Formats: sequence, structure tokens, C-alpha cells
Amino acid sequence: MKSILISGDLGITSFYDKTLISNEIIELFKESDFNIVNLEAGIVVEDEKIIKTGPHLKAEKESLLDILKILRIDLVTLANNHIKDYGENEIRSTLQFCEDNNIGTVGAGVNLEEARKTFYWDSGEGTVAFLNFAENEWASASMTSAGAHPMDIIENVYAIKNAKDNANYVIAIVHGGYEYYNLPSPRMQNQYHFYAENGVNLVVGHHTHCISGCEVYKGVPIYYSLGNFLFTRNSENQEWYRGLILEIILNNEKIDIKLHPVCHEKGSYRLYFPCEQENMEILSKIDSYSEIILDDKMLNRTWNDYIESKAKEYLNYWSPLSYIRNKYIRRLIQKLGLTFVNKEGLSLLLNLMRCESHLDLSKEVIARYLGNQK
Repeated sequence: MKSILISGDLGITSFYDKTLISNEIIELFKESDFNIVNLEAGIVVEDEKIIKTGPHLKAEKESLLDILKILRIDLVTLANNHIKDYGENEIRSTLQFCEDNNIGTVGAGVNLEEARKTFYWDSGEGTVAFLNFAENEWASASMTSAGAHPMDIIENVYAIKNAKDNANYVIAIVHGGYEYYNLPSPRMQNQYHFYAENGVNLVVGHHTHCISGCEVYKGVPIYYSLGNFLFTRNSENQEWYRGLILEIILNNEKIDIKLHPVCHEKGSYRLYFPCEQENMEILSKIDSYSEIILDDKMLNRTWNDYIESKAKEYLNYWSPLSYIRNKYIRRLIQKLGLTFVNKEGLSLLLNLMRCESHLDLSKEVIARYLGNQK
């Protein structure tokens, strides 16, 4: 019998005192045979930010190393939307940092071929294959540039099938979803089901900064989001401070799973297991999310409600308003209720996104215009 721990997003962007990690958590990782965390903020040597939306994250190197060592982390997943915030050199520096400290990596490389590589671990209970890929935002590798292993259903399934031929267990760790939305979209669910149908023994998700539910599909457990493990950035959303550690037990070619809710404290970022009452509350929420996931009608209804809640925000993304960087001018325009979109313009944008050929061209043209996206 062997055990694996998989935890969610780790972002150590400022000094962190490792004594803030509770002894109970340290002991859990110490007793496990193989430990994994998603490294959301990489090692930056050259402080050159890429052009992107959202924050640029970089790790505080010494504090990160302290945490990885005290928790005996064996493997970091690198396929995520922040691992290339400071360009290709961040990928190289992070890979070198991990190599220097005997920490395995999966999900990123100096080119697409390297980023796609599967990580294999001989557990003593059989070989375990770990695949890691991320939705395509700002970090994806190409044939000639460093980056993350991109989500591509066709390629991902080929990789799963190849891993199945070479391992007793195949675990896919996927970085994707919708921030602070506790459920998968119907598209996500169908996609993760397809991975299950093609050979994975377990699918694990993160990225949303909140916990989600789970299901067992055709014998394959799917955990849609583990939430944050530890992030040294404050958020007004309390979901930010709760996460899940997935404990996987391998025994005679069977997988048993146990969930460990985990919390970190706002401000101090003290990492701890919640009290019994809070632990039960978290597990109860997971059960309620799982009930929705298992009911197609409820999942679609909830998804449609979420679309409605985000409609105005996303219409503004597609309007010229997004080009105005001065926040005061933007607020004034929004307050006046001025509209910068119309159906004709949006119909063009929809066609550019929806049609595969137009989308292929659009992505290449925009990436080259931005200069640092190859």
C-alpha cells in the first residue's frame, strides 16, 4: 500500500515563515510516500513582465524552498496560467530551481515537446503516470518556445493512451475552470468524462481558487477543483482561504481516496487543518456541489445562472472600453451608462471565436502583434 498527496495552488509571492505551517499538516506530508503541489508562482531571475491580463506572480525563492522541503514535495505541477508571467526565462529558472533541489516537474518545458512529457513514478504498487495540462491563457508552450503543456483534447487523449500503455495508474491533473465558481461547466464535465473514457484512473483539477465537488464517472473519480493550498496574497473572497488535500491510497491496483480540508489565515497565512465543525461544513459544501454535478438539469441551470451573472462584465471585455486604461475615465463611462458594443460588431467577434479556421488565424495574428507570444 502506497499513498500520494495532491494539493491545490501554491503561490508564495512574499516572505513566509515555515513555522506557520501546522505540525499536523507537516506530519501528514511526512507520512505520505509521494507529495504533489501546483506551483502557481515560479522563480524569476529577469524581471521582465509579459503583456497579459491579470496579475503577474513570482515566487519568493527562499521561502518557497523552505515550504517545499518541510512538506517533502516530490513533484510540482507547472501547467498553469502564471508560470510564464515573466517570459520564457521564468520557465527555465523554475525548471533549474527544481532540478537543483531534487524536485520533479511536470507540465512545462523549454518547448512543447518537453512540456508534454509525462512524469512516471515507480510506487512499489505499480507505476504511476502523472499528466499535467492547463487551459490556454498566457503560458502555453509552442514548438519553439518554453511554456506550459496546453489543453488540447486530441493531444491530451493521445498522451493518456500512451501513458496507459506504460503505467498501472494514470492521473491527469488539469488547471482550468472559472474563478470563484464552485462548479464545472457542462463542457468541462464532458471533457473530463472523455479523459476518463480514454484511460485515466483519476482526474484532479485546480485554478478556480475555490473548492468544487466531485463524481465517479465509469469508475473514475473526478475532483473538479482543490482550491488554494497556500497563497500569500489577500482576497476579499473567503473561498480563497479554503482548499483540499487529496490523499490517494494505492492498494492492489485499486485507488481509495480521502479528502483533507485545509485552511490558511488571512494576513498571517497560517496554514492549518480546520476545527471539526468547520471541517464538516466544508465537506457538506462539497457534497452539495457534487449533487449538482450529478444532476444534468441542475448543472445546466446553475451554469446558465452563472452566464447571466457574468454577461455585463464579459460584454465590456469585448467593447472598446477595455482599451481605456485610466480607471477614472472607465468608471465615468460606466456611470454614464454609455454602450460601446453593437450586435453587428459582436457577431464578427463571435464568428472569429466560434469558427475553428478564423480562431486559428486570430490567435496567431494577435500573438505575433503582442510580440512576446510566439
